[in-house]
Amino acid sequence: MIGSSVYEPSTSASWRVALPHTTAAVPVARALVRTALAERQHSADRETAELLTAELVANAVEHTSGGHPIELVVELLPTGCQVEVHDADPEPPGDLTRPTRGEPDPWQEHGRGLLLIRALSSSCGHRPTASGKAVWFRLPAVPRQRRPD
Repeated sequence: MIGSSVYEPSTSASWRVALPHTTAAVPVARALVRTALAERQHSADRETAELLTAELVANAVEHTSGGHPIELVVELLPTGCQVEVHDADPEPPGDLTRPTRGEPDPWQEHGRGLLLIRALSSSCGHRPTASGKAVWFRLPAVPRQRRPD
């Protein structure tokens, strides 16, 4: 007999958290995403969600002015999860939705974050907000394998 005791999320949940405009925001954001996915028993890939969240937050901290906090928005839906990072800079992130020409320089420390976001998310993008922009990615819910009782 095939068991059906595995919880599949049927409702949505969301979190919105202001983070400091410092590198200390990166581990806090990762922990929030990890905890949200675990507590809701969501089936989106947790490690990928944490990695991509860290990239978005690190980019916001590094590439925008530090006068305003950044904001992390996590939405868990039955079909997957969406993570957004809001910052006060209206300038869109470079090359998020279109491939760059050539490979990143293997000797450079930077330049792979947006590539990772494009490659590992089901979709990604940016949009203007009233106070700057939001950069986001989506990950699909992964169907859980049913186990015998």
